[in-house]
Amino acid sequence: QVHLVESGGGSGQAGGSLRLSCTASGDTYSSSCMGWFRQVPGKEREGVATMDSDGRATYADSVKGRFTVSQDNQKNFLYLQMNNLKPEDTAMYYCAADLGTLDCYLKSNVPLEIGYWGQGTQVTVSS
Repeated sequence: QVHLVESGGGSGQAGGSLRLSCTASGDTYSSSCMGWFRQVPGKEREGVATMDSDGRATYADSVKGRFTVSQDNQKNFLYLQMNNLKPEDTAMYYCAADLGTLDCYLKSNVPLEIGYWGQGTQVTVSS
């Protein structure tokens, strides 16, 4: 079992920055891939950034060059540094652990095989 708690969401201005944190507890070593997803009302949840067991990061095209995902060695924390924010980044952001292969490399349009979800943290970007 893995328990995930997100923090760091809030409001920001377009062009600004926010940093999200995900605290993982429990059997974190078994979670070979972790990542961040986001969802706006009325739309499917989508992958934003992931990190596999080798530390390789994968990003959605919409955030490449602006967002950076990172993780501590013990897999107790997952971070998402969000720079040059845009109003379209407004969403509920979810931390996820124990991702299946397709999800780990953002090969699916929607999440398919996610072991654990956090409760989410809201990010709102104003223009």
